[in-house]
Amino acid sequence: MKTLLLASTATMLIAAPAFAQEEPADPAEETVIVVLGDGLAETPATPAYSHVEIEREQIVSSGSGRLEDVLSNVAGFQQFRRSDSRSANPTAQGATLRALGGNATSRALVLLDGVPMTDPFFGHIPFSAIAPERLGLIHVTRGGGSGPFGSGALAGTIELNSADASALGLFTGQVLANQREDTEMSASIAPEFGNGYAVFSGRWDRGDGFFTTPLADRVPATSRANFDDWSASGRLVQSLGPVELQLRGSAFETSRTLRFEGADSTTSGEDVSLRLVSRGSWQVDALAYAQWRNFSNIIVSSTRYVPVLDQKNTPAEGQGGKIEVRPPVGDDMTLRLGADFRRSAGDLFEDAYSAFSGNLTEERFAGGVNTNFGLFAENDIELGPVTLTGGLRADRYAIKDGYYRSFTGAGAPVRNDSYANRSDWEVTWRAGALVQANDVITFRAAAYTGLRLPTLNELYRPFVVFPVTTNANENLVPEKLEGYEVGADFAVDPGTRFSVTVFDNKVKNAIANVTIATNLRERQNLDAIDAFGVEFATSVQRGPWGFDASMALTNSEVRGTGFAAGLDGLTPSQTPKFSASATASYRADNGMNFAATLRHVSSQFEDDQETDVLPAATTVDLFAQMPVAGRLSAVARVENLFDETIVTRNQGGSMDIGVPQTVWLGLRYGF
Repeated sequence: MKTLLLASTATMLIAAPAFAQEEPADPAEETVIVVLGDGLAETPATPAYSHVEIEREQIVSSGSGRLEDVLSNVAGFQQFRRSDSRSANPTAQGATLRALGGNATSRALVLLDGVPMTDPFFGHIPFSAIAPERLGLIHVTRGGGSGPFGSGALAGTIELNSADASALGLFTGQVLANQREDTEMSASIAPEFGNGYAVFSGRWDRGDGFFTTPLADRVPATSRANFDDWSASGRLVQSLGPVELQLRGSAFETSRTLRFEGADSTTSGEDVSLRLVSRGSWQVDALAYAQWRNFSNIIVSSTRYVPVLDQKNTPAEGQGGKIEVRPPVGDDMTLRLGADFRRSAGDLFEDAYSAFSGNLTEERFAGGVNTNFGLFAENDIELGPVTLTGGLRADRYAIKDGYYRSFTGAGAPVRNDSYANRSDWEVTWRAGALVQANDVITFRAAAYTGLRLPTLNELYRPFVVFPVTTNANENLVPEKLEGYEVGADFAVDPGTRFSVTVFDNKVKNAIANVTIATNLRERQNLDAIDAFGVEFATSVQRGPWGFDASMALTNSEVRGTGFAAGLDGLTPSQTPKFSASATASYRADNGMNFAATLRHVSSQFEDDQETDVLPAATTVDLFAQMPVAGRLSAVARVENLFDETIVTRNQGGSMDIGVPQTVWLGLRYGF
């Protein structure tokens, strides 16, 4: 796979001038490609909820070339840690919005072409498997609510839409390298045929990485954050009369080393999905998918620098589907009716070793199955300048077949626990209104509830980040969201937009890692996490010049009684009170592209006790693209221009740091 990516990318770039010479001089002679590949159109009331779009021009011009970096342009988006997908433990890469953090599991629902991307065992997002250059548009909705796969959308929904053939062109490819000799290579081919097109893409990122350990704390066993990631995908889109067929398959594998030599982690996965879309008078969106994942991780002692835990195998799978029907009920009304289903199953196999003798001390096995069946209905009504919307969702969930078993190194049983099956119904709803006061101002208001099941990881898998041990909890109950928001959108002129949103979101039964003793935590349901905040966004376009900015100020607090009484009023771990992002750009018609992005994240706490602080961080990233010949361009990217120290972990003074100043140079074709 890696050899194929290297050869194909190099061939495309070398041949780029020839491709440029073969392009027709008259644009009118070019074949027009019908844009296919999306789901059903957004409903009229979609803007009633805080809504942000990131277009392809922004997606492919970030300083790092990583999806999580692109999403950080939306203030309030965060992962559990500040690390990106080259240096983070994959299981810590949950996505959330609105400071509803304190947990490495995703509280935001992430969809790729309608398919949930949440890992079926851990609940994180495989960001390294989703190459930004394959995307055409990103929709971010902050706030929970009903709809297809609405379960899990506590903090909001992030919809990733693949780029179609018209956006990609026949060939695209890029090769880049940085001063540490890390490399990034990707290539795509998107031929048009029949009544549609196909897209085949691949990407390979590799390198020795940077030191995540501060210089003063390094020892001979300290390792750079080595990474070696590849991903490949294929997508077929065809119009078959009144029905559009969308078929997608993908595979990925990531390998990373964290802190010490031998502390290696790997993730891998395969996905297939089939989608049928009908845009006739009776509109239909039907989807079925299957996913397979695996994870392994070796934990190395931070005092003796030998392996103490081998999480050797964590196979997991997910299946699901949904059908949405929009019957013809009139020009001023949009009715959505549907059902969806999701299943997650997985098992854990790990071995513990003595740091002193190296002998096997314990074998552990755990796993279970979660299912969720949902029914939903939503209706939008347009009444002149007023648009009203309301939705209702009923979910039947089941948590079953849970177990935990452990044996000594000699094979003697230590624990053999089988947990009771549980199931129940939960009803959630959302409602909103849009009022267009005039051509400039639109007011909006919304209220909603949401639901998230505990993951298999939270229920059954303990873990260690030395010296802290975190226990699982098979008795966790689903998280429930209650929220409301009001806002206003200002369209001053066609190139100037501004929005403000005030929100109050409360996650009841919020799952968090609660400290119960020195160096010992357990996953528990808190009474709630309550987040009150204000979000600002602006976009100004003047010819080739652009400015986009967003800012979020949030006061997020734990509500706790009983065992969690000591946490009441404290800030959830890993949750900043303030975040902001601003990008100034210049995009010329000839392909010249410059962008500078300023980001700031305020200080936050490592733990739930507010003892260890992660200092505030301000970074500047740069991007430049200069045409060379035809569609061939030279590219330069800079991450963390001023080499800001980004502390990503602080446990009693033991720290990890994020990406230092990094300069990338390369070539790209077709962008």
